[in-house]
Amino acid sequence: MNLENIRYKKPGTFEETRFEKIHNVIFKDSTEPSVLIAHEIANLIKEKEAKRKPCVLGLATGSSPIKVYEELVRLHKEEGLSFANVITFNLDEYYPMDKSNIQSYFYFMHEHLFNHVDILPQNINIPDGKVSADDLYQYCIDYEMKIKSVGGLDFQLLGIGRTGHIGFNEPGSHFNSGTRSITLDHITRVDAAPAFLGIDNVPRKAITMGIGTVMGAKRIVLLSWGNNKAEIVQKTIEGDITSEVPATYLQNHKNTTFILDEGAATELTRVKTPWLVTSCNWDESLKLKAVVWLSELLNKSILKLTDSDYNNNGMSGLLTEEGTAYDLNIKMFNRLQHTITGWPGGKPNADDSNRPERAVPERKRIIIFSPHPDDDVISMGGTFDRLVEQGHDVHVAYQTSGNIAVSDEEALKFAEITQSLCPNCDETQSIINFFRIKTDNDIDSEKVRKLKGLIRRNESLAATRYLGLNDKNVHFLDLPFYETGTIKKNNIGSEDVAIMKDLIDKIKPHQIYAAGDLADPHGTHKVCLDALFLSIEALKHNNYMNDCWVWLYRGAWHEWESYQIEMAVPMSPDQVLKKRHAIFYHQSQKDGVMFQGDDSREFWVRAEDRNRLTAKKYNDLGLADYAAIEAFKRYYF
Repeated sequence: MNLENIRYKKPGTFEETRFEKIHNVIFKDSTEPSVLIAHEIANLIKEKEAKRKPCVLGLATGSSPIKVYEELVRLHKEEGLSFANVITFNLDEYYPMDKSNIQSYFYFMHEHLFNHVDILPQNINIPDGKVSADDLYQYCIDYEMKIKSVGGLDFQLLGIGRTGHIGFNEPGSHFNSGTRSITLDHITRVDAAPAFLGIDNVPRKAITMGIGTVMGAKRIVLLSWGNNKAEIVQKTIEGDITSEVPATYLQNHKNTTFILDEGAATELTRVKTPWLVTSCNWDESLKLKAVVWLSELLNKSILKLTDSDYNNNGMSGLLTEEGTAYDLNIKMFNRLQHTITGWPGGKPNADDSNRPERAVPERKRIIIFSPHPDDDVISMGGTFDRLVEQGHDVHVAYQTSGNIAVSDEEALKFAEITQSLCPNCDETQSIINFFRIKTDNDIDSEKVRKLKGLIRRNESLAATRYLGLNDKNVHFLDLPFYETGTIKKNNIGSEDVAIMKDLIDKIKPHQIYAAGDLADPHGTHKVCLDALFLSIEALKHNNYMNDCWVWLYRGAWHEWESYQIEMAVPMSPDQVLKKRHAIFYHQSQKDGVMFQGDDSREFWVRAEDRNRLTAKKYNDLGLADYAAIEAFKRYYF
């Protein structure tokens, strides 16, 4: 797809998009569209340069535009793209916020773009988070007037927050608003909390361009990646214009495009329920999705659905293809029934034609990849337990140290205990001294990172021993991309992939389990999954890989939808308790966890509630009633 396709191509027929009020294009992931948007910006810069005019860009921060900036930097360094004629205005900045703070948007923009291109320093405009309260009102007016003095914004790059904010224009913002100070919504602060190591450290205010300022841009591109943005994207594209979802004002802009990945597009009507907008090509996956949706919509088990239920809900074409509701119901019921197994490694000496896993080999070599040192037990602790109990050669590989998630207070506690046992240990004393002088902007020293990593490592060993795994089958990979000491991680490198490849090649697994949680395209789970996919791509020509099946589990926040599940492993009440106890061994993550998200429940409670909900959904569809279910989706390579 080229730039013209993005900018002008209709995403489908009128019938398919009749609910949509903003032009949007959906991509598989964020990589390709980020490059294409960077090239659109580059072409605009060149066009303006040829006319001897400045190119005025409105720029966004956050995770969404990072790959756009990476490509712009590459174009500058490798293809000679000059930013000498570029004037930039950033959307927003926290208030108060010092420029030197690593959480400032000033720091972000220089780190990701400005330090790497030839833009003139005087052409960079970012709201000043340290302007005095007395001067703030006039400062905002001056910022607004400066944008107007250079002819307005030629191009505005946007992300979208879960409140529907663009910039920091939170719900209630007026369509004609200009640059101003604003109080941040609680959800916005919750989403920013991981970067600030806790919500208490997130500023409560910000300076932001207004809706009116943004709407004055000649061209607007909004980027949205991941399932966690799907609901607000649907409201913005298909809902009514309202100040409660400020991004809906973009419906009135004549040259706006939303660029979405598949996760962010999942709630759009043409994606979620395409049978409601157009005739469908009914493959087996879509049939199951539709039947499960209808069952949940009508609160009926699958086997109780009738012909009129299908006809009255846009699926007459499906019945025409399948014959009767009776035949279709049985077919889909059986398909779901066949996902359920108490033998995740395959049941020995059994007919496996209708089972999710193979019966042979009886004893499988298995790797469970865990991005952080607790994802294994949080996300698949019951299945982990089953695999060990049923005699498989199970290995667990912790891809990162997880050190960033250990609070300073927790690490100091261990350092002080160690000092009590060894009063003259210089290394321990240096760690304690570091905490005494550490400021908000300080990155943990190498010794502190090592201590925090050891805390996570020993918690993991305690949990795996509890589940009956030998220490020699536990692997701590400490992938280098993670070891920066900050929330911002490096990109995947060849060393990361080499470490993964070496382990897979050594064990030659029949099964691989990995975290398939893609909610954040720049999060650790996604990076770890990409490292696995690159490793598999490099190794797939080896004979042993022909016998390797990959099963993806979800993390602490989301579960696979019922129609997506290809293996459902039920748990008894006793197994639920055993999984809980395994999670409890990760004590540093139990109370006051640093990366809580917008869910106040502890991780073990989230996991149990999620597993119980999956079991309830299966039961509501007419299947057996279990205490809990862990769910997996197969990845085919």
